[in-house]
Amino acid sequence: MIFKLIIALLAALIVFSIFMFFLGRKNKEKQNIKKRIAYFSDYRTDPSATAKNASIGDFFFNLFHRGGEMLEPFKKSNSFDTKMQQADWPMTGTEFQLALVILGTLGAVLFYGYTIQIVGAILGFAFGALLGWTVLNFCIQRRQAAFTNQLSDMLKMIADAMRAGFSFMQALEHVAREMDAPASREVQKLMRETNLRIPLETALENMSMRVQSKDFDLVITAVLIQRQVGGNLSQILDNISETINARLRMKQEIKTLTSQGRMSGIILALLPIALAFLITTINPDYLKPLIEEDIGHIAVGFAIFLEIVGYFVIKRIVNIDT
Repeated sequence: MIFKLIIALLAALIVFSIFMFFLGRKNKEKQNIKKRIAYFSDYRTDPSATAKNASIGDFFFNLFHRGGEMLEPFKKSNSFDTKMQQADWPMTGTEFQLALVILGTLGAVLFYGYTIQIVGAILGFAFGALLGWTVLNFCIQRRQAAFTNQLSDMLKMIADAMRAGFSFMQALEHVAREMDAPASREVQKLMRETNLRIPLETALENMSMRVQSKDFDLVITAVLIQRQVGGNLSQILDNISETINARLRMKQEIKTLTSQGRMSGIILALLPIALAFLITTINPDYLKPLIEEDIGHIAVGFAIFLEIVGYFVIKRIVNIDT
């Protein structure tokens, strides 16, 4: 029996090795092209360049990177790659998908170890993957909000540089050197794209896709129109900067007026958890039916669902588009 098991494992290992060999041959040319582009765009660094100073963390990162490269041929869309660019994370979309699978597997193991049920493992996998997706969206939203707050200062810097005699591209280089991230980082990506002979219009559109800012769309429209028909671009950028400042002031006023509603949503979401903790501290046996009985599990799940729905309803009410 053990001999047959060993033979089966060896056969599976041989088949897997052959599959990975042909898959690596298929990806070799594609990876060479990526390395050439990375050399000019500085988008990613070569892991071999830091091999002498590699640590255990670098080893696992390289292993993770190799796993993402192996999954690259199975990629169906570039939506995850777009998300990585928006978050400015140093990984590809396939690597992030692999990370979601790893987080889901860890969640499944933990939940299964606690519940000893297949349903718990499924819920744990969903929770781990959802946690990774939530962190990604949070980082994207925070980065986009930071860019919007920097946009007015960036436009003023570009306008002042152009009045001093700089061209538009030279003014962008000045912004990339002097401003903080994420504005400087996004302008650096734009400059690298133009260095690869990508048209400025396309590079601006790619930047707009990453930052997802309505205010920046106004800037793109003004720049494209000025390049076609001419005009005083520095004055136009000053006007847009004043408009953006007015919008930001209005957003702050709205945020102040709706702060009570947001706080109510947070309190309503945290109150059941705090109350359950308090009751458990006073009388540990009072809430045992919710944990030990099936009907209690159903009640807890339904209560969590209603909590999530109520939180998002309140959030939708207090979020006013400007």
